[in-house]
Amino acid sequence: MSKKNRPQPQDLHLPCIGVDTHAHLDLEALASDLETCLEGARKAGLAAIGNVFLGAAAYARNKALFTNTSRVFFILGNHPHDAASVDQEELSRIARALDIDPGIKALGEIGLDFYWDRSPRDRQREAFQAQLELARSKDIPVVIHSRDAEAETLRILLDMGFQDRPLLWHCFGEGPEAAARILGQGWILSIPGTVTYKKNHDLQAAVRTIPLERMVLETDCPFLAPEPYRGKRNEPAFTAFTAQAIAELRQEPVLRIWEETARTARGFFRLQG
Repeated sequence: MSKKNRPQPQDLHLPCIGVDTHAHLDLEALASDLETCLEGARKAGLAAIGNVFLGAAAYARNKALFTNTSRVFFILGNHPHDAASVDQEELSRIARALDIDPGIKALGEIGLDFYWDRSPRDRQREAFQAQLELARSKDIPVVIHSRDAEAETLRILLDMGFQDRPLLWHCFGEGPEAAARILGQGWILSIPGTVTYKKNHDLQAAVRTIPLERMVLETDCPFLAPEPYRGKRNEPAFTAFTAQAIAELRQEPVLRIWEETARTARGFFRLQG
């Protein structure tokens, strides 16, 4: 399919109520083109985008990018890749930001990544637990990153009493059984654009079973672009293609997917409107 023949997200004519719950707009791939990116999101029907700041320094350095838009809310935390650098000073800086900025709606993305192992596993566990304690003390939702570490992630969360607390499992990519384990703890699942990939049968089976009141959408942009833009730079507007794919898998109208996942996201992040 040539570039000029690729469908555009605005071609779905979705109302401007959608939510992309997980984006990295402050990374250079998108920050250099932010105004165009946000306008494209608006045209595609997105009312809100959750920008994930990867640590206190990124938040302090880049939050001013969003001064002139009310469309973007914030998620702040230390990714497991950076766990080795998480110390009391870092935790204190995050805590201060949570205290003074009402635009920060969740602590994340935090968790474990045993696929890349870019920080020692013991440090990942320590950073994860420390940030969970902080989230509990501030009564703020958490956004979880877990890759090749589901059992350990679940163990820590349950040992720390996070069952039925507000928790979003970011970039869910497993099958119905894993979905049921997570949903059984009272949490919600975020579906990325990888659901559009033809061979992603497990995730496609899972989205047929997940209640819409427990599902949200995300791009994780600039990564993980959905079809028909796989391999290209991802952006919030492409959330529309994820909604379309889910609608086809569930044999439901795309408008219903768009409306219900947005309602779930607004409730979870306590967004106005």
